[in-house]
Amino acid sequence: MRWDSLRLDSSDSGAAPPLIERGAVARTFDAPEFRGMTFYEVRAKSIVSRVPEASRMPFCWTINPYRGCQHQCVYCIHSETPILMADGTTKPIADVRVGDAIYGTVRDGNYRRYAITEVLAHWSTVKPAYRVTLEDGTKLVASGDHRFLSDRGWKHVTGAEQGPEQRPFLTTNNKLMGFGGFAEPPKESVAYRRGYLCGMIRGDANFSRYVHAPTGKVSHQFRLALADDEALLRTRDYLITFAVLTTEFEFATGTLSRRPIRAIRSSTRTAFDAIEHQIRWPRFPCRDWLCGFLAGIFDAEGSYSGAWRVGNTDPEIIRWTTRALDALGFSYVLEPVVKANGLMVVRLRGGLKEAMRFFHTTDPAITRKRSIEGVAIKSNANLRVAAIEPLGLELPMYDITTGTGDFIANGVVSHNCYARNSHTYLDLDAGRDFDTKVVVKVNAPQLLRAKLASPGWGGEHIAMGTNVDCYQRAEGRYRLMRGIIEALRDAANPFSILTKGTLILRDLDLLLEAADVTEVGLNVSAGFVDKSLWRAIEPGTPAPDRRLDACAAINDAGLRCGVLMGPVVPYLSDSPAQLEAAVRQAAEAGAVHVAPIVLHLRPGAREWFMQWLREAHPELMPRYAELYGPGSYARKDYQARITGQVRELAERFGVGRQATPRGRDAARPATPPATPPASPPAQASAPPPAPHEQLTLL
Repeated sequence: MRWDSLRLDSSDSGAAPPLIERGAVARTFDAPEFRGMTFYEVRAKSIVSRVPEASRMPFCWTINPYRGCQHQCVYCIHSETPILMADGTTKPIADVRVGDAIYGTVRDGNYRRYAITEVLAHWSTVKPAYRVTLEDGTKLVASGDHRFLSDRGWKHVTGAEQGPEQRPFLTTNNKLMGFGGFAEPPKESVAYRRGYLCGMIRGDANFSRYVHAPTGKVSHQFRLALADDEALLRTRDYLITFAVLTTEFEFATGTLSRRPIRAIRSSTRTAFDAIEHQIRWPRFPCRDWLCGFLAGIFDAEGSYSGAWRVGNTDPEIIRWTTRALDALGFSYVLEPVVKANGLMVVRLRGGLKEAMRFFHTTDPAITRKRSIEGVAIKSNANLRVAAIEPLGLELPMYDITTGTGDFIANGVVSHNCYARNSHTYLDLDAGRDFDTKVVVKVNAPQLLRAKLASPGWGGEHIAMGTNVDCYQRAEGRYRLMRGIIEALRDAANPFSILTKGTLILRDLDLLLEAADVTEVGLNVSAGFVDKSLWRAIEPGTPAPDRRLDACAAINDAGLRCGVLMGPVVPYLSDSPAQLEAAVRQAAEAGAVHVAPIVLHLRPGAREWFMQWLREAHPELMPRYAELYGPGSYARKDYQARITGQVRELAERFGVGRQATPRGRDAARPATPPATPPASPPAQASAPPPAPHEQLTLL
């Protein structure tokens, strides 16, 4: 057997890419079609993925048992750029890792708000560097292709108003969105620790000396009880550095409405005297002490919920709080005293910008008090672009993919990178790594069975082949799809498959069994039947006529298979004769529907495709610039024309009229519309995209 040559690859070239977890097994095969390729076998943690809400896809869940390597993305920023983590601290993007919780943003009605998200991918490359300077002094070093959110939408660092490099780009008329550059964190010096202990203990601890009458015996009591372990443990650890040992205990048990409270204490005179010495007011406080004091008093008595406040009844504590704020350049107001106990409240001015400067300058311990989740990104920070300068050198650049599609880089909203998963659509490789390195989730069937059996799973429709073709050549070796289909069949869970691979015919027996118990939708992707064009832009896929033969075989077996005419490549596969040939052959294959999808040039893929077009068809460059402009989609009139032509051709050739329903589909009309509805129900049988949806070239 040709697969008997399977072997472990221990060479450097087989080292797992950064996106792959440690422990991945790298394998190569001697079979001719796999020479030069490396397969990284990983045990994934999950297999069913939710489709981003911003997507136009008419389904919510997808499975991708394979994934191509994504190292050659063009969106990158410099390695030292600080990223806002979910706990309110910052970390250089080079040190961020997959699985880290960070801040991104989400749309909420008319506003965009900060939200905690997860890092899904992280990688590096080397790119020419540009420095973007904002009027408040914030500096960002990024590649020319990177995008930031401005007051006029997402914009690349560099671009042009016309020609092949036409795209939205930053100018000095733009203002970026965010709160501005991160402040330098404090040094955890002896003075900082003393300041923190002073603020925390004076603000919230029971620290007192008692004289017992009539014996005159003196007792010493130190106790600090907090619901937030972060501040309690910091206080305990700082006291240890000053040779003060405390005992930790449970102060109050938690209830349904109240968190448990832990405490530390000491009642020895030695410890009491040492603490008293450390928290005394300094005659000449240094900056480190002031930062520590503000962090401590905020952890003890502060809050932030859109406005920063610190309150206390001790006038001396309030005086020191305002003195420290003055010294660090913060503006504040003293709110009127309204409570009988004389509570005085200091409120910081300047909105989110100044609150974030406070958090990073002083570094309080309590994460929940630093949270900005749900806060609108609008800000009074002066983030107008002052200059964009090429640095004249190439630098190491990093980028990440996140659950929200963006992240906060040095205080401004930055677009993340999306992998160019061209295997699914145009099969135009995104660099040698994508063609030669494939991640294989070897435990996909087992993960799926566990997911389908979990109490929280509601039997929603699952789409496959929407990101990476699940019937690519490696499936012949790994046979993951058989286990996946068996799991879906056994759970009677509706699903659909989109593929350019003919290997789907291997699993006809399982697909027939599944169709008897649930809704199964199948679609073959064939945007054109011109073999010369296929060789030029889809050389790694089966020929279009072989895909249509697979469609015919599926329909002959009694299943319902449609044809996704994607992508329709403007000026290369959209002539009346080409469209007619594609629809006629789809009809001859018994396609139950035909849906055209015009090429979608998503940023990142746009640059790659335009480079290919410039080399292969330079005469089309002006026409593409006119058709797409600076955006990702072809003009609506062009999309409507293609959709109308295909609909007329489908009616002429009788697409769908000979469809033979099977199983749960038997009660459905035998003649579905030539073009499926734009928004099918979640349980629909493999709905292809709406007619005006454009195919994404990632």
